[in-house]
Amino acid sequence: FCSQQEHAYPADELMPLTCRGRVRGQEPSRGDVDDALGKFSLTLIDTLDTLVVLNKTKEFEEAVKKVIKDVNLDNDIVVSVFETNIRVLGGLLGGHSVAIMLKEKGEYMQWYNGELLHMAKELGYKLLPAFNTTSGLPYPRVNLKFGVRHPEARTGTETDTCTACAGTLILEFAALSRFTGTSIFEEYARKALDFIWEKRQRSSNLVGVTINIHTGDWVRKDSGVGAGIDSYYEYLLKAYVLLGDDSFLERFNTHYDAIMRYISQPPLLLDVHIHKPMLNARTWMDSLLAFFPGLQVLKGDIRPAIETHEMLYQVIKKHNFLPEAFTTDFRVHWAQHPLRPEFAESTYFLYKATGDPYYLEVGKTLIENLNKYARVPCGFAAMKDVRTGSHEDRMDSFFLAEMFKYLYLLFADKEDMIFDIEDYIFTTEAHLLPLWLSTTNQTISKKNTSTEYTELDDSNFDWTCPNTQILFPNDPMFAQSIREPLKNVVDKSCPRGISRAEESLGSGPKPPLRARDFMASNPEHLEILKKMGVSLIHLKDGRVQLVQHAVQAASSLDAEDGLRFMQEMIELSSQQQKEQQLPPRAVQIVSHPFFGRVVLTAGPAQFGMDLSKHKAGTRGFVATIKPYNGCSEITNPEAVKEKIALMQRGQCMFAEKARNIQKAGAIGGIVIDDNEGSSSDTAPLFQMAGDGKNTDDITIPMLFLFNKEGNIILDAIREYEAVEVLLSDKAKDRATIFKGKMIPNYIIDSNLEMENTDQKSSENDSHKPNSEEAPSESQDAGAVSEEPDGGGESSAVGDPDPLSPASADSASGSRAEQDPHGPGAAEAGAPEPACTPEDSQPQEQNTQTESSSKAHWDSKVQPMESILADWNEDIEAFEMMEKDEL
Repeated sequence: FCSQQEHAYPADELMPLTCRGRVRGQEPSRGDVDDALGKFSLTLIDTLDTLVVLNKTKEFEEAVKKVIKDVNLDNDIVVSVFETNIRVLGGLLGGHSVAIMLKEKGEYMQWYNGELLHMAKELGYKLLPAFNTTSGLPYPRVNLKFGVRHPEARTGTETDTCTACAGTLILEFAALSRFTGTSIFEEYARKALDFIWEKRQRSSNLVGVTINIHTGDWVRKDSGVGAGIDSYYEYLLKAYVLLGDDSFLERFNTHYDAIMRYISQPPLLLDVHIHKPMLNARTWMDSLLAFFPGLQVLKGDIRPAIETHEMLYQVIKKHNFLPEAFTTDFRVHWAQHPLRPEFAESTYFLYKATGDPYYLEVGKTLIENLNKYARVPCGFAAMKDVRTGSHEDRMDSFFLAEMFKYLYLLFADKEDMIFDIEDYIFTTEAHLLPLWLSTTNQTISKKNTSTEYTELDDSNFDWTCPNTQILFPNDPMFAQSIREPLKNVVDKSCPRGISRAEESLGSGPKPPLRARDFMASNPEHLEILKKMGVSLIHLKDGRVQLVQHAVQAASSLDAEDGLRFMQEMIELSSQQQKEQQLPPRAVQIVSHPFFGRVVLTAGPAQFGMDLSKHKAGTRGFVATIKPYNGCSEITNPEAVKEKIALMQRGQCMFAEKARNIQKAGAIGGIVIDDNEGSSSDTAPLFQMAGDGKNTDDITIPMLFLFNKEGNIILDAIREYEAVEVLLSDKAKDRATIFKGKMIPNYIIDSNLEMENTDQKSSENDSHKPNSEEAPSESQDAGAVSEEPDGGGESSAVGDPDPLSPASADSASGSRAEQDPHGPGAAEAGAPEPACTPEDSQPQEQNTQTESSSKAHWDSKVQPMESILADWNEDIEAFEMMEKDEL
């Protein structure tokens, strides 16, 4: 917080690598992510109540004075309604809640007269124009000065919003109404929730990810508990807790029953189609679902919370952080990690519910990993790639608002707190709202009598609040017995994604054809495709195109098999494209004052030393060559000898640059992009290709940095002169980079004082979203040769969502393209059918596991009969829905 105030104030966020504030419009656009920034000192407001939780009351008082004095809410800027509500409106209300609490205690904030609440009310009125729709669902964006659909507003043309965006308003808006006595805010938020509830899919009781704000039609019909939906479910349950309205609990229970019936596949939580909930919609999970075990604790359903949390923890121990998305066999799908707090949140709630010290060890691992891998001189930097340890110049406000708060509360004793945290409920941004609001200014009818609720017969509803005597009856090993079978799930097993149809049919017929076995030249395979409603079209370039029309399938089960086949084919094609690429590399600054904290994502070369085969990497001081383009004989060889040469891209081939610096005695080379402002944040990495000749004579490593990352090294040279870097396939532990000798780990703060922490961290263990899906990993890219004009272009290979509406919805026709001869299981390029070595993921894994543990896991997963029996009813329901649709 102090670093943010010192280097970034009054900017919205801190950029921890460059030690300056992020001001919208002054930095390259990051798309929807920037919609959270409104030039209203976002991080300061978002962090207010965290300061009080941390017992920093003096700092809180000064921060409140800064907000009152400096923050302007009347800016001509378009912001996200969702993000502004949870971060800014929630931050002001949370700050007001703890301010009046401190004032009542009599020592601090005696001057306070509701100024934060007045600002919250002003902001609430600025958000209200977004609700000017026939449905009551808000527009996704609003102009703080001009509202929506005003000629100068630059917003109001949108038609779609995410379910979480429209359904995560009730806590803040109701609290604003209860605090001020102005009912309009709560009324608008309730209307939006009512509309979503009425639009749920009635057969499955699930909601989709994206909805049309005018018609109420579902635009994206996949459903889960992660990105795009997550906090909608959270706010239904918490609205009941805060407001005491039974209708919210009834809605939540109805949804929860559907989630546990269709989405929960312990320990996994997999998206499904709202109309066909027995059909999985994707084979990967996003990191935002990590909040769900915490919500299950609040609901009182502890066993699945423990299971999912443990699975997530095993993924973290493998990668040090939770990747933005990971596959069902626990490989990286999207490699970023913006320091999200959801897993820490669930860890805190599980510890509160169980008192199990295991969760303190989990929290300790989180803290050690943050200090070891994310901490940089000016703060904590988001991870660009959890596999290489590279950083992104980003520290979102939720890191201080949530992560710090939950980790402190996890370890805090009651006497460490200056107030009783049990008197408050956490918003989705972890802001504190007092529970006494339930009895204040009740201007809204409590019961929605217009909606009928299904009577649920489910043991999950036997209790609403966790009760350790019920959950752990004379058995302190209860939680451990749930976790134990999952200990090896990430490292020692590679579960194949078993389809619902396979499981329900038991010993009956299995899906007739898997994508990995398909051969377009096999007549039997073509006949099976025809039965599944899949047709094959030969393209002029020699490839084949697959198109599915479910209505042409022999039966509804065949159509389901066909859709599953198409999903597998799309994912297989994407995977094969990825496997043709070299993984990204890392440039780690290891000299004073960085000491390995700054890690830059670098593009590899198809020639020279293969860093993945030289685990120690290449370490040396950097030197700028002359001429800077490296396209002729180096004129300052004395400065380059035994150094890592820095050069500019352009004017000749990459291989020619490498030969010239190698001849001058360089031990490695870094090519810096000459395209001003280019960054791996916004552009896909690419490989530096050879010159078409034999490049075996090049023996030194060569890496490529975009302009922004290269300038970080150049700036370091200007300031510190002697700058030492490590070129490697991934970032190295900072305890081992000092001349290759093991020394104690150190935490280095912004004033460079060093404190021995004697960390024994598990180095080998390892915000909310926009309505759009996150982009594919930027590491997927084509090889690029340097042209004489320096204009070689990168050829990005995307990682398409295997279930984007255009490619996988059987109603509109599914499409996939493939080599005409494969891939058969035995053909080149075909992925292995079961466990695949993680060579493409350079993060090492040394977790020790005895063979007996493996046997124990196997014994747990072998008998499927008990699981299948529970799903027979689901299959019957699915068949009934098929008949209804036909």
